[in-house]
Amino acid sequence: MSADHLSDQEQVRHNKIATFRQQGVEPYGDKYDVSHYSREIITKPDALDGKTVRLSGRIMTKRGHGKAGFAHIQDSEGQIQIYLREDRLGEKDYMLYKELDVGDIIGVTGEIFTTKKGEITVNVSSFSLLSKSLRPLPEKWHGLRDVELRYRQRYLDLMVNPEVRKVFIARSKIIQKMRTFLTDRGFLEVETPVMHTLAGGANARPFITHHNTLDMELYLRIATELHLKRLVVGGMDKVFELGRIFRNEGISTNHNPEFTTVEVYQANADYEDMMVLTEEMVASLAKEVLGTLTIEYQGKSLDFTPPWPRRDMQDVVKEVTGIDFDSIVDDVAARKIAREKNLELMPGLSRGEILFAFFEEFCEDKLSGPIFIKNYPVEVSPLARRNRRDPRFTDRFEAFMAGREIANAFTELNDPIDQRGRFEQQVSRRVSGDDEAHMMDEDFITALEYGMPPTGGLGIGVDRLIMILTDSPSIRDVILFPTMRPKE
Repeated sequence: MSADHLSDQEQVRHNKIATFRQQGVEPYGDKYDVSHYSREIITKPDALDGKTVRLSGRIMTKRGHGKAGFAHIQDSEGQIQIYLREDRLGEKDYMLYKELDVGDIIGVTGEIFTTKKGEITVNVSSFSLLSKSLRPLPEKWHGLRDVELRYRQRYLDLMVNPEVRKVFIARSKIIQKMRTFLTDRGFLEVETPVMHTLAGGANARPFITHHNTLDMELYLRIATELHLKRLVVGGMDKVFELGRIFRNEGISTNHNPEFTTVEVYQANADYEDMMVLTEEMVASLAKEVLGTLTIEYQGKSLDFTPPWPRRDMQDVVKEVTGIDFDSIVDDVAARKIAREKNLELMPGLSRGEILFAFFEEFCEDKLSGPIFIKNYPVEVSPLARRNRRDPRFTDRFEAFMAGREIANAFTELNDPIDQRGRFEQQVSRRVSGDDEAHMMDEDFITALEYGMPPTGGLGIGVDRLIMILTDSPSIRDVILFPTMRPKE
């Protein structure tokens, strides 16, 4: 930032850089050997009482006049009070301390004691300036209620909002425990390409890039599904991938163009097995990370204790809307019902597509859950096996919590002839203007022609699950750097 654009406070801080260097003090110091962090000191004060500790942190408060002062410094684990006196530090170092600002990062050495008010404190014997802050921190109760500022400058959000740091610590633990849960059950973690020659595995609009050397378009992956199922064909019976997915779609409290999923595939399993895996995994995560199976999410109580309820989509639609799709025998009748309900749909949709539209429009947000909704129409499930009893539907489920879809799973379609027909239907939809429909993937069909065993597959939206487990209202609250429009 040029000097012409500095505020008065920023100009004062910039001036201190030159002053410090004239005094022989480097404002951007060397590494500091840390022996303890704030939480350990505060939680085990008796073990450390009178002992010398070394810690570093950012000055968050600073008070006191004359020849002694108190401050709070913040490290990665919390805040702790420090006490500095001129007669202990010496006049030169104490005068340096008085010139420090809130936001500066320092390293301190001293002994632990407890003040008369009962606060654990470090009696500083020496300190070092590690990094001079040239900008003042935002007012605690002013700047950080600005959602735009919080998401755009996450470093400030983390700096002054302890509850935000707790969310991202919980996120890290949840992902770690998710990996452990799966690997302990014999699943192998793998990595598949992020750039695809075809966009597949989901109904979504991809991001497109260009490879100069090969002079070809590539797509950032919208799912990991088709590559993971190729691995099952190759004999890797239990695999999973936890990674980033990219979809060129809108931004909302539930959607970010870049997000995280875990996809799991198990040979000789079906969607019923994936239901059990899902409920056991979520219950395990809640128990290990939060210490409970019953949580509050935005004022609603959720109990993750297995087994979760299992409901047919048609039954839920009938219960909520009064429309019995089992009695609607053809597409024309379904479209008539949709018009009566003022549903705005693309022309030519089938009965199954309209049933799904009814469920999305009228039912999803009413599902408190956790609950499994199963038996999805075949038209909206191009990669799922048909139900043996009623081929209009597939062996597919989605898991819902607090009105949000958290997981999607099915008994995988392993019939290459049926899969080719489903892809051809999707291609027809693309020709008709649906740019989220699947592309034809000849190599995937070739893989199926070599034979894929009966397989259960599961995909979980990791960010949405973390939203639920951390009581966060928006997906942007659980993604460190959500997608934002550039500042002007």
